[in-house]
Amino acid sequence: MTVSEQHPWGRVDDDGSVYVIDAGVERLVGQYPDGSQEEALAYFERKYTDLAGQVTLLEQRAKRGAPAADIAKAVASLTSSVESANAVGDLASLRRRLEALSSTVSEITEQQSAEAEAHLAEAVAERTAIVTEIETLAAHDPAKAQWKSVTATIDELFSRWQKHQQNGPRLPRAEAQELWKRFRDARTSLETQRKAFFAELDQVHRDARTRKQALVERAEALAPRGADGIPAYRDLLAEWKSTGRAGKKYDDALWDRFKAAGDVLYAARTEVVARDDQEFGENLTQKLALLDEAEPLLKEKDRTKARDALTSIQRRWDEIGKVPRDQVRVVEDRLRKVEAAVRKLDEEHWERSNPEKKARSEGLASQLTGAIEKLQREIDDARAAGDSKKVAELQESLDARKVWLDALG
Repeated sequence: MTVSEQHPWGRVDDDGSVYVIDAGVERLVGQYPDGSQEEALAYFERKYTDLAGQVTLLEQRAKRGAPAADIAKAVASLTSSVESANAVGDLASLRRRLEALSSTVSEITEQQSAEAEAHLAEAVAERTAIVTEIETLAAHDPAKAQWKSVTATIDELFSRWQKHQQNGPRLPRAEAQELWKRFRDARTSLETQRKAFFAELDQVHRDARTRKQALVERAEALAPRGADGIPAYRDLLAEWKSTGRAGKKYDDALWDRFKAAGDVLYAARTEVVARDDQEFGENLTQKLALLDEAEPLLKEKDRTKARDALTSIQRRWDEIGKVPRDQVRVVEDRLRKVEAAVRKLDEEHWERSNPEKKARSEGLASQLTGAIEKLQREIDDARAAGDSKKVAELQESLDARKVWLDALG
């Protein structure tokens, strides 16, 4: 049996003509005169294998979700190729596979259409979210905006818009234009607000710069007054703090001049203090000695003696004069403490010797003494009568009056 008789899809004539058997009908596909029958069939079988490979590849593309239109176009092309194929093999099976692919194209088209619509809706939502974000930003109070942060956000939103436009699906023209118009209008509004804000800020800075320049000149004019100019300088400093910003560049330079003017005044005061410390150092020594003399009066009970001693100390204290500035509070507080103690002795003496208070005390004491004597007699009578209950009541009244009398003494 020849090779041709054994092959189910084709045969070869003695002259090298090759036929394919397709649906029970023979069709001449070519000639291979310079080889054996096996070589002739193998040559045209390879053509079939190539064609079958293209069908398999198309099936795989369809499974991977290739665009339905591309699949349909490829199916039509391959169907035409199979119909006129100069190849030996099961061409009918290739037609069935292509027909199966063709029947799934509509399903693929519907599925991909739904996916495309969902993807498009998602893209519209994403781009709308970008628009909404910049519109929300534009609706904020410009006076409260942190423009450095706002500008960075605008740039970031625009970058997202461009990236989405480049990498995302193509939106319907009308919808894309409407979203872009909203985005552009919001960005333009923000830019207008930003320019207005900085124009106003520039004016505020110019006004502050003018006022601070005047403050600097007034501070520098205080230099001839030396330490005496410090109170006026402090007033200028309060004005400076309430003036506001003049812009970092100008603020730093003006502040350096203003501070330098103050440094001149405080340096002059430092010199005065140094001179005073040197001049008044001996005074401090003398006043410390007076304090050593005065502080024992804190324990003195004789008010006359304490008053006389303090008067002498106060007179000498005033004659000594000033002490170094940083010691004034220290020595004055120590002397005030002694003065308070002596004054307390006077107040206590007055309380005790007040005629009106004394008369009231003596009258009450007399009344209490009489009451005590009467109660004592009543207690004796009750005790003699054996009335212990009455004795207890009278004794309680007696004890209370004795306490009052002791308090008056």
